[in-house]
Amino acid sequence: MRAIIQRVTEASCVVEGKTTGSIDTGFLVLLGIEDSDTPDDLDWLSQKIVNMRIFGDENDLMNKSLADVGGDILLISQFTLFAATKKGNRPGFTRAARPDKAIPLYEQMIAKLSSLLQKEIKTGIFGADMKINLVNDGPVTIMMDTKNKE
Repeated sequence: MRAIIQRVTEASCVVEGKTTGSIDTGFLVLLGIEDSDTPDDLDWLSQKIVNMRIFGDENDLMNKSLADVGGDILLISQFTLFAATKKGNRPGFTRAARPDKAIPLYEQMIAKLSSLLQKEIKTGIFGADMKINLVNDGPVTIMMDTKNKE
């Protein structure tokens, strides 16, 4: 599982002209799921996302988490995080999980993040052509991969 976490002051997802999810202060999380991902990957990553301390404190140091600032999450599925780019100029996506595996894990991630934060997680629509708008705060962008936990 891979995640790109962007600290934002606002973010939204639009599908076919309709907003499916919108947040103010929080994280825009782009989530890629691969075939080898398990519920253990999901548990580890969800804990890391929720507890990531990348919001500024009173001394302007990154010491506060989402809960500390009352932040929200906009979670977007993004299989292209597993693009293979070594050969040629057209990326391959064979490592990305097919929808029959990815959708349940994506839905479990929504539920897990919601449970950990005790609030609704805003989302896009799995597999849709989404337009993502955001104001990256900082900019702060963190990439995480459950295959590189150490």
